[in-house]
Amino acid sequence: MTDSEVLDCVYNTWEIESGAIAAVKDTVSPQSIIAAVETLARCKGRIVTSGCGTSGAAAKKIAHTLCCVERPAAFLSPADAVHGALGLLQPEDVLILISKGGGTAEIVNLIPACKTKGAKLIAVTENEQSVLAKNADITLAVKVKKEPCPFNMLATASTLSVIATFDAICIALMRYMGYTREQFAVIHPGGAVGHRLLTEGGK
Repeated sequence: MTDSEVLDCVYNTWEIESGAIAAVKDTVSPQSIIAAVETLARCKGRIVTSGCGTSGAAAKKIAHTLCCVERPAAFLSPADAVHGALGLLQPEDVLILISKGGGTAEIVNLIPACKTKGAKLIAVTENEQSVLAKNADITLAVKVKKEPCPFNMLATASTLSVIATFDAICIALMRYMGYTREQFAVIHPGGAVGHRLLTEGGK
């Protein structure tokens, strides 16, 4: 590849990914977004996230961001979950399951325990007719037209769209719950952000 071809490929990926994120508002229903924000704001227990592969990476990032806005969250490994780790999930919790196709066996296996325990289930999937979506209390239908890779398979634009969806939900939660700079300073004393919060008031 020439230098120009390399840059064209990189720029094309950025264009596709940014377009996918911008299009999320056209696939996720406003009612589902509002329901998700209200459910996460009112959660009296923990928020548990789970997914496999790149969906798992997104689930870990989402759990961290939720913690940053004082919504206690944890990632649950699908593999460990069915070997006892599902004990983490309790009746007042919210379970967020991420599966692009909505039929990932390791994720579907978590649904019965969620139902039995009476926890709320938020599904994140492209397939609104999937097992996951049909069993969820709330479904966030995050869909992308294409992935940037030449096979239209590597989950990049779709993964970023899922993360961006929950970034937006977390920002909405901050406003919905009246989250303050002072609260943020308590849990984020480290790094450049912590320095700004503690010495400059975050301005």
